[in-house]
Amino acid sequence: MNSGRHSPVMLDEVIAALNPRDDAIYVDGTFGGGGYSRALLDAAQCRVWGIDRDPDACARGESMAAAFDGRLTILTGCFGDMATLLAGEKVDSVDGVALDLGVSSFQIDQAERGFSFREDGPLDMRMSREGPSAADIVNTEAEVPLSNIIYQFGEERRSRRIARAIVKARAEAPITRTAQLAQIVRQCYPPAASAPKAKTIDPATRTFQALRIYVNDELGELARGLQAAEILLRDGGRLAVVSFHSLEDRLVKTFLRERSGGTPHASRHIPQTNSNIAVPTFSLVARRASRPSREEIANNPRSRSARLRTAIRTNAPAWSQDSTFAGFHPMGGTA
Repeated sequence: MNSGRHSPVMLDEVIAALNPRDDAIYVDGTFGGGGYSRALLDAAQCRVWGIDRDPDACARGESMAAAFDGRLTILTGCFGDMATLLAGEKVDSVDGVALDLGVSSFQIDQAERGFSFREDGPLDMRMSREGPSAADIVNTEAEVPLSNIIYQFGEERRSRRIARAIVKARAEAPITRTAQLAQIVRQCYPPAASAPKAKTIDPATRTFQALRIYVNDELGELARGLQAAEILLRDGGRLAVVSFHSLEDRLVKTFLRERSGGTPHASRHIPQTNSNIAVPTFSLVARRASRPSREEIANNPRSRSARLRTAIRTNAPAWSQDSTFAGFHPMGGTA
């Protein structure tokens, strides 16, 4: 079976959704290995701006850009800041935005980046290599806030027990390695659950996900990125977002449902006025998310949890940045 290393997930579906055409401008907001950017540039004589916060990804992009005669430009930064980054390049509107969320295969496969518990490495997880690391969080956060992080961003029901075990372990020695943390988490599960099985999710998965999302502010970044795409996309412009877990997909779904006019009113008995109804800024291509094909999942197992949501920009002005979406919370509670 092909491991799917660095294979862009749902590539054909994303490119079809963006419908690349000559002279158009596209943003690959999560450049990573450059798979979406390359496919766009091969499909049409278009212009692509690739954005990534990871300096390694940007270095790969600069090397790739030489093959496309100035049609690919790499910007270092967060895709949540894409409107500001592009404004600095005198670009105020684009025809398409692609976002491939979460951690990249390059990051997972490098043990020294500390994203994965499959191989031992430093407990880092920083996409930009800047700011507090996962080790900093694990060794300094109090038990209750740590439990809440694991619960909210990992949807881990054993979050209290895991946080308690982490605090106990770090009192004896700092937790600095991925293998250390993974073993602590596994011991919070019954032996049967911790035993390695081909089709069993490792007990450490949700805790590692939670720390990665928290360290990189991934949900906040996604919220800012969706609003930035709304600002940048011109009438008829297309948005394609690939997510890999329920928190991401829920946020994308909430945003697109709201912006397409699908949010239910508080009461059907209360008349709506023009003053409290914002004009939809997107129309949905489909109400449900698309899934990868069985063939792709077989060739690239990492694609199995992927969801693709797409929408087309209307000519309505972007909503204010303090809309109700800004208050989205992944789970709406604490552990």
